[in-house]
Amino acid sequence: MHSQTVTPAFRPARSLLFVPGNRQSWIEKVHGYSCDAVILDLEDSVPPAEKEKARQIVRSAVSWLAQRGARVFVRINKDGAAYSEADLSACCVSGLEGVVLPKPEGPEDIRAARGLLESIEAGAPPSQMPSLIPTLESARSLQFAYECACEERVVAIFGAVAKNADVSRSVGFRWTPGGGETLYLRSRVVLAARAAGKVPLGGLWQQVHDLAGLHASAEQNRAIGMAGEMILHPSNADVVNDVYSPSAEEMRYYVGLLAAFEAAAREGRASTMYEGEHIDVAHAETAKQILAFGETKNLKENS
Repeated sequence: MHSQTVTPAFRPARSLLFVPGNRQSWIEKVHGYSCDAVILDLEDSVPPAEKEKARQIVRSAVSWLAQRGARVFVRINKDGAAYSEADLSACCVSGLEGVVLPKPEGPEDIRAARGLLESIEAGAPPSQMPSLIPTLESARSLQFAYECACEERVVAIFGAVAKNADVSRSVGFRWTPGGGETLYLRSRVVLAARAAGKVPLGGLWQQVHDLAGLHASAEQNRAIGMAGEMILHPSNADVVNDVYSPSAEEMRYYVGLLAAFEAAAREGRASTMYEGEHIDVAHAETAKQILAFGETKNLKENS
């Protein structure tokens, strides 16, 4: 076992697409999609009788996709109170960026998964150690969102608020397209992740062909601080990518804001007015962050 656990960095990902691990023909199409990352699923989208077949497909697919430039995660099964050692053994190959942990009840489940992972990968260099993304799907895990986010190797936490799914059953909310009933839960995930220095992820939009509804939902998630979303269909990637990317108008605004602040600084002032608003160093730091992210995405999409 490693003497020291390394928590890898998480590069921004606006859209993370679930693909069933038993659907090899679907997996082979992934590198042509516009999603930022793919999650090969060994859990809910794979029937019990197909689990072993899915493990074999995923084991080969991880490196194959990574070699073609895809960012690859795998969602494993939770067998009762424990995560599946067979799933972890199958997916821990070169090219795996991270493991998605479904249904943790709290940080203790994440620690157990990390221990199992480290026993499997004993002797691997730290650069090849995959990260962890727990999906908070119960009332208890949402209550302990910050503690889950603080666990080693956790790079992001996912706030699952899908219609009629695990968290709706656990919490008891009635889903509506407007999302008012889950605003507190989603905000709790954002605050917990940000406080722990990790990334908050939103989703899942189940009405996959309702792109207008998806756009509205993603806009709301971005407004409260989410950094990206897990999605269920390739057609959803462009919508989510657009929402989570700075628009041309936003880029123009922040370029101008930064220029105005720097001009004021040269004159010995720590604040100034910009387009009718007071700005200071805090606003300049926000502008730098948004511009850096926007430039990264533009480079990727124009390459």
